Amino acid sequence: MTRIVFCRKYQAELEGLPKVPFPGPRGEDIFDNVSLKAWQEWQKHQTMLINEKHLNMRDAEARQFLQGEMEKFLSGEAFEQAEGYVPPEENSGDTK
Repeated sequence: MTRIVFCRKYQAELEGLPKVPFPGPRGEDIFDNVSLKAWQEWQKHQTMLINEKHLNMRDAEARQFLQGEMEKFLSGEAFEQAEGYVPPEENSGDTK
């Protein structure tokens, strides 16, 4: 059965995560208040930030930066973008 949560990012009831993404209070908060859609989008964005900004995840500052960006992203606030990134347009393959 699909779990429904009120997503903090989208301000709508959407499908929730199937399990807590990581241990601790922050993981529980995400499980309770973030949709699967928002979490999957964050994971893609996080990967882009790590790659574009050459973040070393063994570095505490890099992990702290990503954690802060995750909070902003999942709360619907302005968040860091990779330089030069242009989001794909919907139906970009359309020739109309």
